[in-house]
Parts: sequence; structure tokens; C-alpha cells
Amino acid sequence: MPLGLKIASVAMNALEVEHAHAGELFAIVDLGEHHCAGCMGDGIQVITGCTFGKGNIVRSMKGKFSVTLIDQKQKRGVKITPFGSWLQKAFQSEFMKKRQKGIPPHHITPEIVDPLIENILSMPVEKQFNIEMIDNIKVDVPSHKWDKRLCEKCNELTVAEYGYYINDQFLCAGCSEMTIGHLGHRRSLSILEN
Repeated sequence: MPLGLKIASVAMNALEVEHAHAGELFAIVDLGEHHCAGCMGDGIQVITGCTFGKGNIVRSMKGKFSVTLIDQKQKRGVKITPFGSWLQKAFQSEFMKKRQKGIPPHHITPEIVDPLIENILSMPVEKQFNIEMIDNIKVDVPSHKWDKRLCEKCNELTVAEYGYYINDQFLCAGCSEMTIGHLGHRRSLSILEN
């Protein structure tokens, strides 16, 4: 998380922007699912105000450690990439060795954690990151989906885009999978017809 806090601060300073309250900023984190630095995304959300709930942060699924922060109003962005050699050294720390063994971070003593955090936060930016400014960039953020329906099988409210019509009956994804499983096939369409 300290890495995310630092990267986000560097990006916001480079763009001269403040914490996003709505969609002023958009972040692309080059993390993937179950990425070893997933908590880096938490730090980015805290500092930038870009959150998965607001829909103004996405994972690129590249499995890397870069972050691109975009100022939607000014149509400019900045990509912050940690230097690989510096990041490799950080991953050789005692803290990371314990994490790789499956020890939760809150079970690692402050004597091990604090120096790593201090190193990340106090190191000069030019020794940690490559900073690349990007002009004329804008992201079209999809709006939230508001169309909802009750599943006619389990009676749970479902955003319509995530449901299916099977034999003229609206079913949530879970109920449609059970029904389709009984039918023996599934087509990759949003709406299944008779």
C-alpha cells in the first residue's frame, strides 16, 4: 500500500490535481487479479479518490506495477512506472519474504515493516520512478447500469445486463446457469432466445 500511496502522490503532483470527488480523475493500474502488489491499488484509491465504486479506476490486467493517472478536465495524464531494479530490491526485503510464505502483513512485526515503509516513502522520486507525461488523452467512462429486474426464479434483484432471458423468463446469472446446465449448452449472448 505505501507504494500505491507514493505513486499516486507523485502522479497527482505531476498533474497538479487534487483528490477526485467524482470523475475528475481516471486511473489505470497495470495490476491483474490476485497480483502480488494488489494492495498498491488500495493506496492509489485512497490518495487519488479514484475508486472501483465510482468506476474511475480500472485494472489493465498487464500484471505490472505502473499507474496512469488521467486528468479528465485537462485531457492529460501521467504514467508512473517504478524502476524494475529498485522494485526487485524491495521484493527481496524481509517483509516480502514473509509475505511470500503466506504470513499476513498484520502478523509481521513493526521492526520489519517500518523500515520498508520509510524507504518507500522517503526515497527520492528520481531514484524510484520513470515519469511520462501524456497529452490529449481522455477516457470515456461508461455510466452505471440502472435497468434492474427481479429474477423470476430466485426473486433477487439483478441489473438487467447481467441476466438472461430463457424461454421468455428473466433469470439472474446463477439461475440461468442452473437452467442452462439442465439444457446442456450455453451460448455466449447477453440474451438467450428459445
